[in-house]
Amino acid sequence: MNSPFVSDVPAAEAHAAWREARAAAGCPARVETIRVPVGEAVGRVTAAPVWAQRSSPAFDSSAMDGIAVRASDTVGASETSPVVVTDFEVVDTGDPLPPGYDAVVMREHVHRTAEGAELHAAVPPYQHVRSIGEDISAAELLLPQGHRLRPVDVAACAAAGVVELAVRRAPVVAIIPTGDEIRPIGSELRPGEILDTNSLMLAAQAREAGCEARVTDVVVDDPDAITTALRAAAENADLVMLIAGSSAGRDDYTARVVASAGSVAVHGVAVRPGHPVVLGTAKGDPATPVLGVPGYPVSAALTFDIFAAPVLAELEGAAPRERPSTTARLARKLPSAFGMDDWVRVRLGRAQDQVVATPLPRGAGVLTSLVRADGLLLVPAGVEGHHAGSEVRVELLRGLSEINRTIVAIGSHDLVLDLAASALRAADPLITLASSNVGSLGGLVALRDGLCHIAGSHLLDPATGEYTLPYVDKLLGDGIAVIRLVHRDQGLIVAPGNPLGLKGIDDLTQPDLRYVNRQRGAGTRALLDYELNQRGIDPTTIPGYAREEHTHLAVAAAVAAGRADTGLGILAAARAFNLDFVPVAQEPYDLVLRTDDLSNDLLAPLWDLLSRPEFQAEVEALGGYSCAETGRRVR
Repeated sequence: MNSPFVSDVPAAEAHAAWREARAAAGCPARVETIRVPVGEAVGRVTAAPVWAQRSSPAFDSSAMDGIAVRASDTVGASETSPVVVTDFEVVDTGDPLPPGYDAVVMREHVHRTAEGAELHAAVPPYQHVRSIGEDISAAELLLPQGHRLRPVDVAACAAAGVVELAVRRAPVVAIIPTGDEIRPIGSELRPGEILDTNSLMLAAQAREAGCEARVTDVVVDDPDAITTALRAAAENADLVMLIAGSSAGRDDYTARVVASAGSVAVHGVAVRPGHPVVLGTAKGDPATPVLGVPGYPVSAALTFDIFAAPVLAELEGAAPRERPSTTARLARKLPSAFGMDDWVRVRLGRAQDQVVATPLPRGAGVLTSLVRADGLLLVPAGVEGHHAGSEVRVELLRGLSEINRTIVAIGSHDLVLDLAASALRAADPLITLASSNVGSLGGLVALRDGLCHIAGSHLLDPATGEYTLPYVDKLLGDGIAVIRLVHRDQGLIVAPGNPLGLKGIDDLTQPDLRYVNRQRGAGTRALLDYELNQRGIDPTTIPGYAREEHTHLAVAAAVAAGRADTGLGILAAARAFNLDFVPVAQEPYDLVLRTDDLSNDLLAPLWDLLSRPEFQAEVEALGGYSCAETGRRVR
């Protein structure tokens, strides 16, 4: 192999090894100090302590609109025995306290008379007076070295007479995309080509961290060309990120390139996603840290967070930025590989007075899992996962106030819920509908365990031929409401023109057919099994019956890509991929919830949305849906 893994180094050891390698190679410990006007310093890190140049306020001043008086003149004043003072001066907030006076009475408490100012209460010395240096005293330490400046910090500096600050300059991050198949954003793609979204994402992450990002042109899979690009970028950067080529495939040259340009400290870290990361240095005057970033987008994003962000903070002499966190209960079982730090993307919401975390798809290439994620859950290397209902710690990617206004829907996948999520957000940006696709049965179990607000279900009971209600009786008992969402058409999704000439379920036993199924517990899987049983067809005779996908769209995608000939799904999914459709059944799809939640203010916008004719028209326009009973309470 061109670049075999050195080992699976634990993350903490990888950080330490890279730090030692950077020091040994002569990489700078800090970026240079520059001086900037105080108004341009927000986001930068102080390179020296900041001392107040003057006091604030610089004089005793009035803290209120009113009159300046001598406190001794007000002694004995009360509601029943007011005191009239004739020696006073009118002041506004911020005015210097006139000489000879030591207190201020608020304008609202002053009753002007012909004799003077009538006071109904005595005032103590220095009431409503801001003393000199109350906020800041001259020569006081305002900010320590290594402090990342916020808007309030620069305001305090300006108030203390500081007009210029010594700060660390913004670190420069050079990003080098590599790969024969990578094309610039906006390109027309041919089969096998990929857009350079990783550079776009990593550059944005670098800028968000307060750095300057520079992206090079895409470099082809040639070790000499990549080495040349690396050396050129390292001359003017504080960190170089090489994208892709860090694994152990035929064209994975990153480790070899870094070794030839400098040294490799670590290749292969016990982190998932992000396992094949390369940590090293490039020679130069001075040397430059190099980070080999895996090509999968989720791996790339998390590699920045785990490895790049701490190094960039260190170069500025600042503490790494930390996300807030919260505890949550897992909505479903979460297995994890032993021996690897596993970073899991989760959706969050509050149900039954607890934050609930639902894991999202785990693939390193599933970028939308980060788009939809509300938090990140770390399963440490020594843990093999968590059971459903376990309490876990989650780093927040959204604020808790947003999470508290999230409707948590767990269960069967349906495009109508996606459409509803968009419509709800458009009507009120503070409302989120978060759907997690675990199948109808998984949704009912989550509702039973208090882990969601609503469960989407279209589960067919083979004994009665009835949908959902028999399972509600078995699993949930009393106190449950069932609301009809839609009726929808289920059928066989097939390639355009239906090349195999499929007419229905009976044709699934064709020997050369490749079927793609839904997961166990899914309502669509239950429907297929029911139809097979009605016909006396053994499921094991269907080629591909054991192959599973978790959504209707995933089934349609498999057919569209030619990986399968057919799968049972909804008409709307077939239309989304311009596929043909062989009808099998029309079924109800329902929302199951606790009766108490029918009056939950959080869910009220959803019930209102379902009643709107314009929304129902949008649903039916998807194809294969009927809204004749949408919003009707079935139980």
